Amino acid sequence: MTPIHYLGAAVVILLITGVGIYAGRQVKSAKDFTTSGRKAGAGIVAGSIIGTLVGGASTIGTAQLAFSYGFSAWWFTLGGGLGCLALLFFVKPLYNSGISTLPQVFEKEYGVSCNTAATLLTSMGSFLSIVSQMLSGIALISSIAGFIPPVVSTAIIVFLMLAYVIFGGIWGAGLVGIVKTVLLYTTTGICGVLAITLQGGISAFVHNVSLPAAKYFNLIARGPVVDLGAGLSLVLGVLTTQAYIQAAISARSLRESRKGVLISVILVPIIGIAGIFVGMYMKLNHPDIIPATAMPLFILEQTPPFLAGIILATLLVALVGTGSGLALGLGSMICNSIFRTKKANDKKYLLTMRLVIFAVFILAAAFSTGNLGSMILGWSFMSMGLRGAVAFGPLCAALFLPGRIGEKFALAAMIAGPALVLLGKFILPPSVDSLFLGIAGSFVILGIGLVKRRARGLRSQQ
Repeated sequence: MTPIHYLGAAVVILLITGVGIYAGRQVKSAKDFTTSGRKAGAGIVAGSIIGTLVGGASTIGTAQLAFSYGFSAWWFTLGGGLGCLALLFFVKPLYNSGISTLPQVFEKEYGVSCNTAATLLTSMGSFLSIVSQMLSGIALISSIAGFIPPVVSTAIIVFLMLAYVIFGGIWGAGLVGIVKTVLLYTTTGICGVLAITLQGGISAFVHNVSLPAAKYFNLIARGPVVDLGAGLSLVLGVLTTQAYIQAAISARSLRESRKGVLISVILVPIIGIAGIFVGMYMKLNHPDIIPATAMPLFILEQTPPFLAGIILATLLVALVGTGSGLALGLGSMICNSIFRTKKANDKKYLLTMRLVIFAVFILAAAFSTGNLGSMILGWSFMSMGLRGAVAFGPLCAALFLPGRIGEKFALAAMIAGPALVLLGKFILPPSVDSLFLGIAGSFVILGIGLVKRRARGLRSQQ
């Protein structure tokens, strides 16, 4: 890293910070902070979704996995795009429900106990994802500026996350998400095109004996259950994560909401392609590197210093954006479901939201610098699947089978889903994704509840 590298990075960081502060000036009330007062256009909706969904796993993580498995790495972003596609079918009932958080759907349909359970269980998954983004950011800063100690790296990331979202809420996530999306897709696209060009075209990858097609050009190279399970985790994670639902319901109309989600469907999978070719390029030309460093090293070696600084800073912003968007969703759920500040006056609610988000960042920073770091990073990908195991079945029943499932069965399904996912990690062979067990168990319990409610209705008619 030279002074020119840092100059390019500074331009991006100052731009993002400025947009975040500007977004804060758009916030006049708590509704502006959490759902933009339902004034967001399709661009803000798409910016919020992409800005949160496309982070370290979609860029650095994709290049890392592609280094070892090629196109199997596409499940990070392909699954996210499929999740947004599935979200299109949920947008109308969610938008028309008038809710502002996912657990409110469960309280409206099943009762307060399900609201609380959903908040606590899904919040744990979201928190692990925030920690993983901080850990990725620390690793990125350390790899390009080894003289910066981890504590200072953590402080930089926390400051950027605060600037990203705590001032502007959904406006910050959306406006910064738009800027981040333009920067990220432009710079990552440049890397992908450059990798293909330097290698001599796509055919040079396809016909290279060091990249056997059965492994590197196979979407299920790690095994169909593993890779399809990874895709399913992302689909269910998108459908059951507050950050993405919050973005969808922030639109000024159902039409704008659908347009924003549709833009995400198209754009999210594309970003992974560039990362895949960067990872495979580094496998061919630098086979002995640590896979996680594939993209940062490619950027430093193959792009001009000023552009390299811009790209590296953009990757950092991508990590920051994902963590910030998740923290916004987590804060909304906690305020509405745990602290019950919904009925508080507007200023008190807004202050509480910001304090909760600030506390989440500080707690995540403490975890990131502790000895639990490596363990949490290893479990972070599973967090999306855990959220899906908690909420997917009960959400489907609440939106599409209202009044058919009782509170006890819904609560049992919420608890059994993630419990079976964790249990499956110990009792199932490594080739079987335990998410399938958790989802199946959740739906079995809901099915029993549906049959019992129907049988009770028939007896009452007799």
